[in-house]
Amino acid sequence: MKVTIYEVGPRDGLQNEAAILPVEVKAEFVRRLAEAGLTVIEATSFVHPKWVPQLADAAELLAGLSPAPGVRYPVLVPNERGLDRALECALGTGGVTDIAIFGSATESFARRNLNRTVESQFDMFAPVVERALANGLRVRAYVSMCFADPWEGPVAPERVVEVGRRLLGLGCAELSLGDTIGVGTPGHVEALLDAFEAGGVGLDRLAVHFHDTYGQALANTLTALRRGITVVDASTGGIGGCPYAKSATGNLATEDLVWMLDGLGIETGVDVRSLAATSLWLADLLGRPSPSRVVQALAKEI
Repeated sequence: MKVTIYEVGPRDGLQNEAAILPVEVKAEFVRRLAEAGLTVIEATSFVHPKWVPQLADAAELLAGLSPAPGVRYPVLVPNERGLDRALECALGTGGVTDIAIFGSATESFARRNLNRTVESQFDMFAPVVERALANGLRVRAYVSMCFADPWEGPVAPERVVEVGRRLLGLGCAELSLGDTIGVGTPGHVEALLDAFEAGGVGLDRLAVHFHDTYGQALANTLTALRRGITVVDASTGGIGGCPYAKSATGNLATEDLVWMLDGLGIETGVDVRSLAATSLWLADLLGRPSPSRVVQALAKEI
């Protein structure tokens, strides 16, 4: 079995850090991730700088990257203007090849994150996906608040499936299921995957994105893997969270994920010690220790 790690540290990780790193440091971060063996690295976001100032240098970052062979560098776009900016950017000579859109399963988060309702978010996303596909781009969709919402409480799996099916129906190749505030458990994961299968969505179309607020991210990931999920989102060093959901803490640490997968004999192509060294370097720049247990353990050897 092979698992693809969808690395979100440069985007989902850095967007929630208080420190704003220089663009040269971000480019070095992305380069190090590719050298460690990661093949999908979400590089940045074209959200308006007013809302996410940490990623205001998206165009400059992409212009300065030297793509590694076999590595994809998706970018998040919130709307058509974000897509316009992405299409204007040159990533080496290849241009942007992958984008992601970010939807919500709940009304409260849709209003806070998108300034939209759940229903009207599809009106915003439809032209983005259509134009992206027409330009030869691969499109991923995120759906957030898959298990619970801090304002609305538990979210019914059927509601997530309804939103997810509509996002996939727009033409998205992959749907990432986000436990945005990190309250999910293995039982919740089983129930949600059951609901998607009952709704006619193959698990090969799905990825998982867990936050570790209650220490369940690895257990949830293992549950998803045992059901056949082969794409897992993670953030090097466990950095990040969500700027619009203050109860969200860090993402699943990529090092913790790789350590578990290595122990299971699952192929990733990622060097965990190289990643840990990068996390220690980044933690020093951010001015705080990495929350990853594997990084903490390997720090004695690096």
